[in-house]
Amino acid sequence: MEKLIITVGITGSRITREQTPYIPITPEEIARSGIEAWKAGASILHIHVRDPETGLGTQKLELFKEVVDRIRSETDAILCLTTSGIPGRNLPISERLIPLNLHPELVSFDAGSINMGEHVFLNPKEFLDALAKATLEKGIKPELEIFEVGMVYTCLKYLEKGLLKPPLHFQFVLGTPNGMPATVKSLLHLTEIIPRDSTWSVIGVGAGQLPMTMVAMTMGGHIRVGLEDNIYYSKGRLAKSNAELVERVVRISHEFGREIATPAEARRILKL
Repeated sequence: MEKLIITVGITGSRITREQTPYIPITPEEIARSGIEAWKAGASILHIHVRDPETGLGTQKLELFKEVVDRIRSETDAILCLTTSGIPGRNLPISERLIPLNLHPELVSFDAGSINMGEHVFLNPKEFLDALAKATLEKGIKPELEIFEVGMVYTCLKYLEKGLLKPPLHFQFVLGTPNGMPATVKSLLHLTEIIPRDSTWSVIGVGAGQLPMTMVAMTMGGHIRVGLEDNIYYSKGRLAKSNAELVERVVRISHEFGREIATPAEARRILKL
């Protein structure tokens, strides 16, 4: 098997301090949490930023830049910047594409719209067209976020049109309220319908995080952990940091006999 690539969803845009006091909010907190996760063994840092005053997600360039500059100055981590915008708000395409100006190696490519609890996560064709073209122009690899099976076929259509460049990298997001469940059957099906030269990683939302991590680890895939996806370390016990979640994966992977990829090794595996 290839070495295991660990991605960390540092903060997302939804989790509040009322839910957990450990969620990073300010640029300094987000950067520090990312650096700690990198030290613990993560190769890829998936970055959202928050408005320090409201605590809510934002796409402000200056906040992204503050976080990105700090992490780049202290680590060799691969940065995956979000283009998902703000839950429940239909942001202009230009605003969602703002993080591409910082030239990350990866950006999220949410491959379709889906109901997400009380709101709709909108990713219409016009947005996906613009994002695909912008990543090609800037030489940025899209991380293809897949919440349900139809999104894989959307990505394959973009591949056929030449708007996505092989090899593709998929991030399967399992366990959202209205998406595919975090089960072995879901993961097996998704891995069977993607191109053979693709790489893939899996997110298990909430209680699905550790089970999906274990399954992906044994299947030869890669994994994402982090407070964006799961605020608990175990039932009833909040995770105190992103690094704590990474450290557990590193420990289990070493016991299993699968080595952890450094950022340089992850770049080779993903062909960045």
